[in-house]
Amino acid sequence: MQTVLVSRCLLGEPVRYDGQSKALQHPLLQRWLDEGRLVPICPEMAGGLPCPRPAAEISGGRGQHVLQGRQPVLTQDGTDVSAAFIAGAQAALALCQQHDIGLALLKARSPSCATHQCYDGQFNGTLTDAMGVTAALLHQHGIRVFDETELDKLAQQLSSA
Repeated sequence: MQTVLVSRCLLGEPVRYDGQSKALQHPLLQRWLDEGRLVPICPEMAGGLPCPRPAAEISGGRGQHVLQGRQPVLTQDGTDVSAAFIAGAQAALALCQQHDIGLALLKARSPSCATHQCYDGQFNGTLTDAMGVTAALLHQHGIRVFDETELDKLAQQLSSA
């Protein structure tokens, strides 16, 4: 049975920067949970950040640039938390490698988990087309990443595997 890496906040765990969750109430997710297909992680907490924690955005919005050392992840007061984001991404990749995971369900617009759009680092709500740090690292290693709006696409991948 193929397993899926999943953002803990989507499972209702209060691990987001604001101490909240973003529980995804969906029959597919519940079925996969019941089947034992889900391997949960919060990359930011796995990287050593506390909960709650200051909001952070990628300067320029591109996770791959953080991985290359070209752009930082900063809190609104300018604290560089890039090392924690990279460590969390590496922890997520290690879980995928340990459990032979090729698919991930991640939280949209997160500086760690965004699969399509990330906030641009200006803390004004502007999105840019880019992946978060964890999504970018997983993608670089051939892991297909989906966000919570793409459950049907993820289900198709699971059924064809």
